[in-house]
Amino acid sequence: MDIVVAVVGLVGALLYLGQLVSSVNFPLAQQWGLQEKAENTDPLTNELELRTAWWDLPTLWVAPVACGLFLMNHPAWPVLALIGGGIYFDCGGREAFKVRGLAARGVRTGSDSERRLHLFVCILMALMGVFLIWLGTGRIL
Repeated sequence: MDIVVAVVGLVGALLYLGQLVSSVNFPLAQQWGLQEKAENTDPLTNELELRTAWWDLPTLWVAPVACGLFLMNHPAWPVLALIGGGIYFDCGGREAFKVRGLAARGVRTGSDSERRLHLFVCILMALMGVFLIWLGTGRIL
């Protein structure tokens, strides 16, 4: 179980760092492939993704910290796992549905490969959230 939690924590930390780069220098994040390229997206999409990155900074840190605390057997990890898991589940699902909704209305949300990558990351986040909720609930109950 420690290996799975370590992987979830590492992936969560990488997602957080990606949003940190996006928040500080959005064009650089686009250049690195962390965000959809400007030429493939509507300006509305770029603005939404930038503002989402800003919001993610005070929220997405919880799940990787919960994983680190789990590995250290700190008593606070189950509570943070539930909070972080809820955030990841909500974020992953909401972002996937938001982008699909925008695309359904004709808003350019990235190239085909960028949309596939975005959907993959959203599904991964939601699954990580379910895992953390399961893990935290198992410990608390």
